[in-house]
Amino acid sequence: MATADQILALVRSFIADENDRFLAIASQVATHESRQGHHEVARQLKDLIESAKRRQTKLSPSRRPVPIIQPKGELANLLSASFPEDRLSDLVLSSENHLRLKQVIHEQRQRDKLAAHGLVPRHKLLLIGPPGTGKTMTARALAGELRLPLFVVRLDGLITKFMGETASKLRLVFEAIAESRGVYLFDEFDALGAQRAADNDVGEIRRILNSFLQFLEAETANSIIIGATNHPEILDKALFRRFDDVITYTLPDPAAVEEVIRNRLANFDTANLEWVSIRSSAQGLSQADIVRACEEAAKAAVLEDSKRISESFLLDAFEAKRHANRLQLQIGDIRNAGR
Repeated sequence: MATADQILALVRSFIADENDRFLAIASQVATHESRQGHHEVARQLKDLIESAKRRQTKLSPSRRPVPIIQPKGELANLLSASFPEDRLSDLVLSSENHLRLKQVIHEQRQRDKLAAHGLVPRHKLLLIGPPGTGKTMTARALAGELRLPLFVVRLDGLITKFMGETASKLRLVFEAIAESRGVYLFDEFDALGAQRAADNDVGEIRRILNSFLQFLEAETANSIIIGATNHPEILDKALFRRFDDVITYTLPDPAAVEEVIRNRLANFDTANLEWVSIRSSAQGLSQADIVRACEEAAKAAVLEDSKRISESFLLDAFEAKRHANRLQLQIGDIRNAGR
């Protein structure tokens, strides 16, 4: 018979909808039964596993059933759910960030093995860096790799002006984190984690941060929690110690610029592009800016019934993005000056 550990692992993988892991554990059970002399049981198990694998291969991603896990009641105003199919290979990352995220995925996939030795996989990540550098896409990729739902915490529904209400809503979110396994993204995390000693701080903000720190400290390893911020300098220092990993994102270097463009325009003819000029023109833009500029150039090519990307159009699109960013900064400065 299967061992108690194998039965527990089978149940956990079934609940988490991890088909590959479920079949891998079932194969271990089949091997165990064969060693015990239960050859007929082992043969039947192996036949069932092979049949399941063939069926899994035939199901294309678009035909696979999508789990329906939508927040209900008050949580519907606090969380939005999606089921990304993004992968780590879809991101353009530094080699260091790629290795660190691969380690997170590896530990999550082997969390039962770690738990058997009293160890906990990495599951609390703080992502910091400029807008458009891949923080949100990282959350989507982790959810896609692990076949988990992505829950984005809606800060507009979470943070209120009423004393004590935000903390009670935070409690609801962390109860969901404990009960429903998924990737939970706190975007614009600085809205929750601003320094408690800030000059413009009020008592309610301190209480919110203290509540968050307590909930985060008590949280189990069932889900992955991600905080993402463009302003790490205003985060309370105590937060950094509560996360398993702090991952820094930067604007793409020239090599990354070219990789982003080639990936996004893979279905078009880019043989005429002068890459030295292209890389230079895109410097200072985020990955998101570059992707949007590529999409503008792609649309222009499609509307002209061409597969060739116009270099001049692409350069103009980069400059338009740069101008929009400058304008956005100016608007932000005006708003800050008026406070």
